[in-house]
Amino acid sequence: MQVIEISHPGAPDVLQLAERPMPTPGPGEVLIKVAAAGVNRPDVFQRKGNYPPPPGASDLPGLEVSGTLVEGDVDHDNPFALKRGDSVCALLAGGGYAEYAVAPLSQCLPSPKNFSMIEAAALPENYFTVWSNLFERGQLGHGEGGPCESVLVQGGSSGIGVTAIQLAHAFGQRIFATAGNAEKCTACEKLGADIAINYREQDFVDVVKQNTGGRGVDVILDMVAGDYIPRELDTLAEGGRLVIIATLGGSKATIDASLLMRRRIVVTGSTLRARSIAFKGTLARQLHEKVWPLLEAGKVRPVIHDVFPAAQAARAHALMESSEHIGKIMLQW
Repeated sequence: MQVIEISHPGAPDVLQLAERPMPTPGPGEVLIKVAAAGVNRPDVFQRKGNYPPPPGASDLPGLEVSGTLVEGDVDHDNPFALKRGDSVCALLAGGGYAEYAVAPLSQCLPSPKNFSMIEAAALPENYFTVWSNLFERGQLGHGEGGPCESVLVQGGSSGIGVTAIQLAHAFGQRIFATAGNAEKCTACEKLGADIAINYREQDFVDVVKQNTGGRGVDVILDMVAGDYIPRELDTLAEGGRLVIIATLGGSKATIDASLLMRRRIVVTGSTLRARSIAFKGTLARQLHEKVWPLLEAGKVRPVIHDVFPAAQAARAHALMESSEHIGKIMLQW
């Protein structure tokens, strides 16, 4: 099969088309003939040598795919009754940049009705991540703010951001989102953000406080960290939750611990890739129950910025690093 491999750590052009043997599914796994794969920030970090795959995972990048289930163990732990020949999308620990990929069956979901393969491949990484962090760890809609809480989504025009905005909107929450220019802010508002904040021109702390009567937001989904963290703590309401899912602005911050105590603030975070198959399988079932109906009803949709032939993965990574995109960047075989 053809694959896109990292010849050595470096710039986008280290992504090279190569040939490898087709993988063989093990117990509880299936083989997928890949139609499309999503491009995500962790792929970029891995390409640069800063995010090695977990033990046992493929060294190829690629954390999400769509395609056809062609063979494997479909007789056990098959909550969605998938069978050979079905169109599926799957969350992977690696190996998605290839014509064939192996995935645990419990991490495979049926492609939503009327979704293209490109759209289906855009779902797993972002939807698993957002559901796990915003709604499970962040408890959006289930905290001290009551059933209609407010959330600040940092990086609202990213793949994670557009997913978080749409899901929070679908569940009736008030949404603030940051983005880097007027076009991206407009896109966030069209997707359901009540207030979009151009972080190059506005202070998100001031904007949030001005529009909440000084109260602040209940949850912040943060991909920046670094010196954003003290400002985010100041932006949270009493009983608020700061959920950190990336450290694009750095991993170090100074925190006033007394503020956490006085205002009952929770600071948490997670990564998804190294979590257990059982944990991801639980997320898959939650998504199928709570989110798949929204997708099939057209209430939320993946936002596709651009699609590249898989052989042009280097161009896709260059676009990702430019931060000029709104939504997802995809590869197609």
